[in-house]
Amino acid sequence: MSASSSSLPTPASAVDTHAPASTVVGTDPSAAVGTDSRPAVGTDLRPAVGTEAPTSAGTGTGAPTAAELLDFVRRTAEDSALVASLPLDPEGRTWLRLDGPGGSEAWLISWPPGTGTGWHDHAESTGAFTVAAGGLREHSLAARLPTDGWRTLELSEGIDRTRLLATGQGRAFGRHHVHEVLNESGHEHAVSVHAYYPPLPQIRRYSRTGAVLRLEQTERPEDWQ
Repeated sequence: MSASSSSLPTPASAVDTHAPASTVVGTDPSAAVGTDSRPAVGTDLRPAVGTEAPTSAGTGTGAPTAAELLDFVRRTAEDSALVASLPLDPEGRTWLRLDGPGGSEAWLISWPPGTGTGWHDHAESTGAFTVAAGGLREHSLAARLPTDGWRTLELSEGIDRTRLLATGQGRAFGRHHVHEVLNESGHEHAVSVHAYYPPLPQIRRYSRTGAVLRLEQTERPEDWQ
């Protein structure tokens, strides 16, 4: 088992979550230390409406469901030896690639105090995560955004959601779930377990000013592996 670290700047209805570690693949696919501040692109303002809810990752072919991903990350977060094996770096996040169930992509990730992901989504992947140590806050949007054809959206009122997840707590989420995850502690590392199915095809990263959400960059597996 090996670990990687980085100083570079990784689900809306909630459901509260062991596996051998395999190889580390590049950088943490869901991660950006600090907030997302890439240059802005586009100005097409349209309202984002509708509601978002966790969906099944299964397709009738044995693919893991969101509930199964959540069960996996819960059980993995309870593996104290695995969690303790992850080196902690005060300058940036560290991670281990894990073997997820049914061909899913899974990660054990540490969060130094004050770090976060910035706003992003996981495209067509369903996912789940659970806090193994410390605490994390998730801000999310209770709306499913258009999958393409836009650069900037004006968000409708009432779609913001926030939750504080303590050790042992987690959640599952559906496709195109837009969120940011933060370790708001000023002194304590957090550690969490994440799983996605299908393995992440892309990550869209956003910046946000008030009610305006702007698509900044789309990342694909070759960008983090």
